[in-house]
Amino acid sequence: MAVTLEHQGTAGLADSSGALSSRAAAEAFLGGVCFKLGPPALIGAELEWLTVQGECPASGPIPRPRLSALAAALGPHAPLSLDPGSPALPLPGGSRVTVEPGGQIELSSDPFTTAADLCDNLRADARLLTELLAAADIKPVARAADADRCADRVLRSPRYRAMERFFAGIGPFGKLMMCNTAATQVSVDAGADAAEVAARWTMLYAAGPALVAAFACSPDLRGAPPGDWASQRMRTWLRLDNTRTRPPVQDWPDPITGYARWALDVPLLCLRRPDEPVNRSVPGCPDWSPPPGATFADWMSGALDDEVGRRPGTDDLRYHLTTLFPPVRASGYFEIRYLDAQPGEDWTVPVHLFDALLSTRQVVAEATRLAASTAGQWSQAARCGLTDPEIRGSAADLLELAAAHARTPAAATDLAAAARRCRAGRTPADEPIRVLP
Repeated sequence: MAVTLEHQGTAGLADSSGALSSRAAAEAFLGGVCFKLGPPALIGAELEWLTVQGECPASGPIPRPRLSALAAALGPHAPLSLDPGSPALPLPGGSRVTVEPGGQIELSSDPFTTAADLCDNLRADARLLTELLAAADIKPVARAADADRCADRVLRSPRYRAMERFFAGIGPFGKLMMCNTAATQVSVDAGADAAEVAARWTMLYAAGPALVAAFACSPDLRGAPPGDWASQRMRTWLRLDNTRTRPPVQDWPDPITGYARWALDVPLLCLRRPDEPVNRSVPGCPDWSPPPGATFADWMSGALDDEVGRRPGTDDLRYHLTTLFPPVRASGYFEIRYLDAQPGEDWTVPVHLFDALLSTRQVVAEATRLAASTAGQWSQAARCGLTDPEIRGSAADLLELAAAHARTPAAATDLAAAARRCRAGRTPADEPIRVLP
């Protein structure tokens, strides 16, 4: 659910050369591919972990895993970025394994009809992943930010090379985000109709700052400029490229139209060369850096004809969507991307949280109301976390609302405990590490 954009029909969108026929056609295509309408029924998640290999040396931090060791440990489950010949099989619970630029490992679940089934299958896959990695003396580390190691990109694909170059022109946060952070992400259906899509989208953004604070647990990040932040991971996203990570959603009366227009005007992060394979991961890989400042709309209009030599098609537009990093990304469903990776197995709490807050239109409306006073306070939430009394109150209110509408007694218990934690101003890292049976 959280990895691949489904293919849509392209009739009328592209001309005979395969290029997109007009900006209006591209916006219409984006509305369909980013916001699939249907009764909300599915939920999925992505879990990320930092990784280490071996024991702590006499001096310095534990090293990142060797890619060859990761590939060997994962065997037939290794992603193509590690082994282009791998079958890249999912784990038994349906989760697919990917590797991030700094060696972080990620599980992307199948979509499930209940949060309980999602958690059961994803938990089983996470435990199997830990066993597979242990055979190569590799450990996943449930931290949202790396406090010990300098940022170091170990994946040498053309995509990540172009990303690092692009972000380096802005500051240090891009490479830190790519190599030294990890998140817990939850994915949910967009909605049955345009009104429900708008309501769910609005709630997820309004509640975002309070929930960033509720789950913030990354105060230390090696290489970050000085400053006290509850979520250094979220700080990296807020500082690396505002055009790509902070869409002006407050100005969009209709998120479907607004997102499409915004996406076309975000600068290109990387530009695939059609004669080079996407998953090439070797030193000396091709340069996918785009012309500086060029947007997808520029490419589509012909402004890049001299540099690129071709106009973009729908596959290029789909790829461009994967280089957008807003707090909630529209990928046919909503990817909620703003929470820190959680200690132990506490990642189940955000899964049940969003499942409950989106359970009915009435609950969505009430959550939006509870979050209204802190909506938009992303930087304040990431910096101060639960020490800000207004944000702390919003976070606890939202968790209590979720507990009241949880699908199972166990989920209600966990959400109520998280609400009490927030009321007391305690972070997830302040609690005992939870390992579920």
